[in-house]
Formats: sequence, C-alpha cells, structure tokens
Amino acid sequence: MQYLWANRIVPLGQLMTTGGEKLEIIDPGIINHDAGPDFFNAKIKIGGVVWVGNVEIHTTSSMWKVHGHHHDKLYDSVILHVVNQVDCSVSTTTGELIPQFQLVCTEQMKEQYQKLCYTKSFPRCVEIIPTISIQEVTTWLDELSEKRINWRAEQIHQRMERHNLDWEVTCFVTLARSFGFGLNGDAFENWADTVNFKAVSKHRDHILQVEAIFLGQAGLLEASYPDDDYYASLQSEYRYLRHKFSLKQMEAERWRLLRIRPYNFPPLRIAQLAHLFAQRPSLLSHILDAKTVSDLHDLFTVESSSYWEDHFTFGRVVQELDEDKKKEPKKKRKLTKQSLNLLILNAVIPMLYAYGNAHSNQAVVKRALTFLKEMKAEDNYIIRRWKEVGVNITTASESQALIHLHKQYCEKRRCLYCRFGFYYLKGRTLDK
Repeated sequence: MQYLWANRIVPLGQLMTTGGEKLEIIDPGIINHDAGPDFFNAKIKIGGVVWVGNVEIHTTSSMWKVHGHHHDKLYDSVILHVVNQVDCSVSTTTGELIPQFQLVCTEQMKEQYQKLCYTKSFPRCVEIIPTISIQEVTTWLDELSEKRINWRAEQIHQRMERHNLDWEVTCFVTLARSFGFGLNGDAFENWADTVNFKAVSKHRDHILQVEAIFLGQAGLLEASYPDDDYYASLQSEYRYLRHKFSLKQMEAERWRLLRIRPYNFPPLRIAQLAHLFAQRPSLLSHILDAKTVSDLHDLFTVESSSYWEDHFTFGRVVQELDEDKKKEPKKKRKLTKQSLNLLILNAVIPMLYAYGNAHSNQAVVKRALTFLKEMKAEDNYIIRRWKEVGVNITTASESQALIHLHKQYCEKRRCLYCRFGFYYLKGRTLDK
C-alpha cells in the first residue's frame, strides 16, 4: 500500500474520497521509517482546497483504532487516511473526522508482486526488460552508477574516521581491501588496519623489513619452512620490528584460501603491496596527479621480490609445465591488466571521487567520473546475465551500475525500490 501511494499507482480518472469529494495527489510526501505517520509533508487537494500535512496508510480503516492513533496526538496532523478496505470512519484525538481514500491493490498487482518475491531465476523481472525504453534503462543505470560510487565514497569516509582523517593511510587501506579481490576483501582491510604506517615508513628504504612488517602483521610468519631462507629472513626481521614498535598482528585464520586462484594468494598480494608502499611514497598524491587511466596503470605496475617469481606462497616452488613438459622460466609477478582495472574501479576512482567531494574540488570529481566512463565494462556473471536479457552496456560506469543493482536490490529482493521492478509491478509497457 505504501508502494502504491508513493509511486502514485492509482486508478485512472478522477479520484474521490470516501466522502465523495474530489481528490488530487500533488505530492505523496516523504516516507517515514520511524514512529509516526507513514508519509510526511504530503500535498493534496480535497474539494478544491490544498492541504499540506501527513498521510497514514493501512490495509483497513479499523487498523487506525487498533493501533491507537485516535488517542495519539502525533496523528492529529494526518490530512488523509489511505486504505485498501474501508470498514469504519477515523478521527483525531479531538474527534475531528479525517478524510479517507480507498486505494485498491488489484489482483494483477498482487500476482506480479508474488512473482517477484518467489521467482528464483535471475533477474526476476526478465519479462519486462524488453519492453522498457533505452532511455528509461539508461536513466536508471546512470542513477545506479551514482549510487554505487557514493556508496563506496561513504565507506572511504568511514575509514577516514578510523584513521584520524589521514587521507594517505585511508588511501592505502582502501587499496588493500581491493587487493583481496572479493573473497579476502574484509581480511585485507582488517590487516591494513593493524599496520603501523609511521613505523613502516621509517624502513621504506629496506624492502625486506617492509615485507616483514606487512607479512608478519598478517599472521603469515608463524609457520616453519627450514629450507626457505627468504622466509627465515622475514621471520627474523619481524621479531625484531614487532618488539621495537610493539606490534600486534592479526590472526592468520582470517584468510580464506579455498577457491581462489594462486595469483590471489594473500602472501603474494601482500608482498606486492609492500613493494607498492616502498616504491610509491605519497601514493595519494600520485593518484591525484594521474590524468589518464593509462597513468594509473603505470602507477600500480610494480614488481615484487625475486622470491615471488617462482612462488605463490611460502615453502612451495611453483611447478608450471608448458606443452613440452619443460619447467617454465621464472615470471615477474605483476598485476595483470584485468586486476589493475578492478583495482582502479573498486579503489582508485572512488578515492578520487571521495577526495574531490571532501575538498570541494569538482575537477577531481569530474576526472573520477570520466575515468569510469572511459573504462570498458567488466565481464562477470552478473554483467553477462543482464546482457542475455537485453541490457546492453559498454562502459565501466554501466557495469558498476548493474553490480550495484544486483547486490543492493536483486540479492536483497528490494524489487519495490527498483525502476525495473516498478514497471514490472505496474504492468506498463513502453515503446523501445
């Protein structure tokens, strides 16, 4: 009922109150999620008179008294009672009658809603997609893209609060989270929160010590590999540095190792972050100076220690065979182009956007949004599924929009708040 009122899904023709007066909905108001009437600051016209106030919604009129609204002064400001079924009159605490409007939820609407609630296929609104105009789809994707980057910016501001408004530290923690590439995102952010960056900065010129602090804080230097000299050196350095700076490491059990590719193993990714930290002082400044996506690719293309040329984790040499069954030569463990793009989309662009907004620098904000539209759309199961049902996209801005749609609407079954769901429920078709 709230959905019908908020979106003005009402019968065609002249609306009437139950008292026989003409009704016009000028503004349905703002939905209230707290105590009090359901909608604030609505604007309606009854019998030629404009009213501004609150609106209460129930399935039946009698719920007004069941909920005790006739004794609650909070509801004296109600100018209209919207109900599915009228079974009595309602009044304020002073006995003044409140106009009522019967808004019937049709069987078609109920049936459409039930489909959205119980259909297991994805996307559930697939039937309506081909009937929605390209303009409507584009408008909704633009709005979702904006919601997505603002959601990420809000996460960045929360990290800022945790790190005493230090933008450089916040930038690195945000990057670290993206190095988790999904499954280990939370673990990477928890790890980065434990790193004493002031302490690490004092040893930036000694890469082994930077690696030791990073890997030690991740709880990854507690095992024993007798034949691994590199690992032994890291352990020795970390014991000294942990005592020197009173460091407290995270639990190694937090890392998820199943169903992830070797290139995303935490030891390798953390080693890469150590080299990024050592080789790119004032990383945020470098990001702010980048003028193109290519500049960002160059910024994050760093090599790790030679140890990682034939290792993905500690203690085991990579056994990779080519077609001739010969051992492949060692490889430089750089971030792939795909990984670089994900890092830029999920961390760098949101950082630019958040920083630009925080400092009222619209040039930086605009650059972030431009990068988003210049980059190609991501390729994952979410994007492919939407493409299959007719939503054609080309830019990262659009793919980010669909990811936000999937995670914040489809997975949470918030179809009532989705533009596609709106057309599905309303049953309206549009020209393509």
